[in-house]
Amino acid sequence: MKYSMVFAAAVMALALSACDRPTTTVVTPPGPAGATGATGATGATGAQAEKGATGNTGATGYTGATGATGETGNTGNTGATGYTGATGAEGVQGERGKTGGDTVIIVPAPAR
Repeated sequence: MKYSMVFAAAVMALALSACDRPTTTVVTPPGPAGATGATGATGATGAQAEKGATGNTGATGYTGATGATGETGNTGNTGATGYTGATGAEGVQGERGKTGGDTVIIVPAPAR
């Protein structure tokens, strides 16, 4: 480790001494700007180009074929028959009629 540090320092010293030193260059700044020149004349406008011809209209496409008719659906099942209802109970016997009384029933005449 001790020798590697000495060797690295020697290599660096040789590398730095082998470099060329740059020469000094003197740059002189430019002088003040001169007066602005007159504006030049505007150029002539170019001629307008001709309009191109209109292209032809394309041909009309063919009409498509009619689609096939679909299949008919299956018929649904017939529903089951409902139950027959039970016979109703027999009604109660009415009271026996009474014989004559003094009640008179008057029926009005029909309107004309």
